[in-house]
Amino acid sequence: MNFEVVDQVGTLTLDRPERLNALTFAIYEELRDFFVALERRDDVRAVVITGAGRAFCSGGDVEDIIGELFARDMKGLLAFTRTTGELIKNIRRLRKPVIAAVNGTAVGAGAVIALACDMRLASEKAKFGFIFPQVGLCGADMGAASLLPRVVGLGHASELLFTGDIVDAQHALRIGLVNRVVAPEALAGEAAALARKLAKGPAFAHAMTKQMIESEATMGLEAAIEAEAQAQAICMQHPDFREAYEAWRAKRERRFEGT
Repeated sequence: MNFEVVDQVGTLTLDRPERLNALTFAIYEELRDFFVALERRDDVRAVVITGAGRAFCSGGDVEDIIGELFARDMKGLLAFTRTTGELIKNIRRLRKPVIAAVNGTAVGAGAVIALACDMRLASEKAKFGFIFPQVGLCGADMGAASLLPRVVGLGHASELLFTGDIVDAQHALRIGLVNRVVAPEALAGEAAALARKLAKGPAFAHAMTKQMIESEATMGLEAAIEAEAQAQAICMQHPDFREAYEAWRAKRERRFEGT
């Protein structure tokens, strides 16, 4: 993978185009640990994930992973599935906005990585598929059965997870799987522009927003309202709240601090 930072936006590019950016055991572990390390990067305030070539990510590498898994016992299999799940947990735990710029095929683990991001922009050439049933596995992998219903609703999620069907970008847009669809040549620019907008925003408040989206997924309305009252009161003590007010009074651009 490649990672570069410009204007406080970190762009992570999965870079095995000859293998459609398929993941190996080592890449899973590298990505898992990388998202933990990103939390400590003060120079990064928003993240874009994309793929090199014609794919976003085609999931686990059949040649490098499947054969090895057949040789493992239950303990070894569980160690692998927990590692893949840790990657998704670490994307969700990262208290910085993460945007998937889906440039092409996103299937299997690739689809779940895109799903774990906070927003998804898709090229007109993008395709999505939670293809686990096609290889004899259940659709509930790496958190897909938890995250997907929250994004597209129970009915659409059930159809995608039971059938393993691959859907195009326009279908993904209709069901809410992606936020927008753009021309292939415009994808990188659109994703970068959105990421820069988020990076210029209140980093502390953005971190709180992501935390609350995760926490409130299991709360009732009353508990959520109380949690948000406390979260907002904390944000009101952060210098960014006063900075926004002072900038408004002075009719100047806001200059938000980091977390």
